[in-house]
Amino acid sequence: MKIPLSEQSMSAILDLQLASDCADIPKQEDIQLWLDTLLLHQQMTEKEITVRVVDVTEIHQLNLQYRGKDKPTNVLSFPFEMPELNLPDGAQLDDSMSTFLGDIVICAQVVTQESQQQNKLLNHHWAHMIIHGTLHLLGYDHIEEQDAQEMEGIEIAILQKLAIDDPYQNH
Repeated sequence: MKIPLSEQSMSAILDLQLASDCADIPKQEDIQLWLDTLLLHQQMTEKEITVRVVDVTEIHQLNLQYRGKDKPTNVLSFPFEMPELNLPDGAQLDDSMSTFLGDIVICAQVVTQESQQQNKLLNHHWAHMIIHGTLHLLGYDHIEEQDAQEMEGIEIAILQKLAIDDPYQNH
């Protein structure tokens, strides 16, 4: 018997940071559902993710600083990398350190603009961007065609669980 998602324990620990006064940012509950659905699909539990919603100026600066691209973008992902530590003999790291996946930074205005240009429902495009960014945190990318097909297939499967159409179809 399949247990409805709402009856399962939460699998994503969401740190939502709103650094935008954009009016059409999704509710925290929606973002939580999208992350929980992704982690359930990936058979993961108790992963912490920071989602920071920003305006064009901040995403543009981050895209230039970290990717060398002098323009705004929709979403940036910053996977957490555990630093090499020299611990005293017998010392152990707290297990909570291994649960942090990283940070996703999303530009509200770019997501809104793209959803209008691509004729997509705004909340559906937000869901796609959250899932897309989180998959980058998990090590997926779309630089090579084969990797892109794998990542897109996972995105489509997760979005389907949320009753959201294939975002790559007719766009």
